[in-house]
Amino acid sequence: MHLDMDAFFASVEQLTRPTLRDRPVLVGGAGGRGVVAGASYAARAFGARSAMPMHQARRLVGAGAVVLPPRGVVYRTVSARVFGLVRDAVPVIEMLSFDEAFGEPAELVGADVDEVTEFAERLRARIRDVVGIAGSVGFGSGKQIAKIGSGLAKPDGVMVIPPSRELAFLHELPVRKLWGIGPVSGDKLQRLGIETIGQFAAMSDLEVASVLGGTLGPALHRLAQGIDDRPVTERASAKQISAESTFPRDLVEMAELRPAIDAAAEGAHRRLQSDGRGARTVVLKLKRSDMSVLTRSTTLPAATTELEILCAAAQRLALDPRSIGPIRLVGVGFSGLTAVQQFSLFGDLTGSSPVVSQDESADDVEAAFVAAGESGDLDDATAVDGTTGDALDDPGLSVLWSTGTDVTHPEFGHGWVQGSGHGVVTVRFETRATGPGRAVTFAADDDDLRRADPLDSLAWPDLSV
Repeated sequence: MHLDMDAFFASVEQLTRPTLRDRPVLVGGAGGRGVVAGASYAARAFGARSAMPMHQARRLVGAGAVVLPPRGVVYRTVSARVFGLVRDAVPVIEMLSFDEAFGEPAELVGADVDEVTEFAERLRARIRDVVGIAGSVGFGSGKQIAKIGSGLAKPDGVMVIPPSRELAFLHELPVRKLWGIGPVSGDKLQRLGIETIGQFAAMSDLEVASVLGGTLGPALHRLAQGIDDRPVTERASAKQISAESTFPRDLVEMAELRPAIDAAAEGAHRRLQSDGRGARTVVLKLKRSDMSVLTRSTTLPAATTELEILCAAAQRLALDPRSIGPIRLVGVGFSGLTAVQQFSLFGDLTGSSPVVSQDESADDVEAAFVAAGESGDLDDATAVDGTTGDALDDPGLSVLWSTGTDVTHPEFGHGWVQGSGHGVVTVRFETRATGPGRAVTFAADDDDLRRADPLDSLAWPDLSV
């Protein structure tokens, strides 16, 4: 079984902000370098998709686009609840990401298509009733077939491919549907006239190895022939926890870099707290304007979860942009993760001398980190219809009340910033439980308007998962 939640990030935003249901929602950074982390199906109808530059997606969708920054803590919480329900039915699952996982339901051994379909519909209905979002499910004799099936079942569907139909089903598909065939491999095969999985399966072992290499080629060839005996296994705990942000303009002063490091460290620290382990090694990642990447690391005497210690270690790794050049991305990662922690009682723990490494040809991985929900690009004041308004008179208030910020008010309750400009901010007061809410406009310096915990938008009485 492969379960894949439909347009997960955008669906969670629409769940907690009911006014946005059926709207073209784009989740990601709204700045000039922003990347789409998730797109609702209404946005996909215009051609928008994940990992696309945000400016391109906004042009495709037009004035109706709703652009929101990622809220990683909300996505993680919803994911935990969804897959907690899945574990009730399938105790062992293999998580691939926030929103998808493999499972092998023991009760379906020897089942027919109707029984499998009924199982899937019960599971999907349970997720929809308890959580409120939709997912698609694929079933087959192996991971490859199941994953392809869930993709073809989208949105909000089930596809069961019985073993007797698998080869015929698989071999008619375009070769790029094969899990593991990316743009480079696909182009190589296309130049040879290989367009379907069946044509790829018919190639000789020697031909496959010569085109795709001696390691990847044979593995993909076996999958194309319907041979997939990979078991479903629980994934090992993460070896590193990190967060990063790309900025709309390069950082050129130390005074700009310092708060960016703190913000990245705080984002990674939130994930560290959810993970439950302490970190011993702190890594600072700086991507320069020429796209080269510089990383520095330091190792503490003992693992810790103390934010002050981890932030201080990250700050010690900082390099002056005036010396190394303008910086477009800042990231902080924690590794050496262990359940054994030592808390500092007598001053800061000090780390080893920084270790420096430089990767001049590193791939641009912004989309992957934005998709992880930890941080988006810094945002300007963007109205709910996707147009950019004038900045507030006070630049500090512009950042405080950027679009998508969760807020609370003593009279109106929980809401989110819909737009701001000219010294005012408009808030839509609603949560998952309220249905579409009312919009109220305030002075940007209204003392009654305060930032709120994003998890309050879920309105779940008990957030334990």
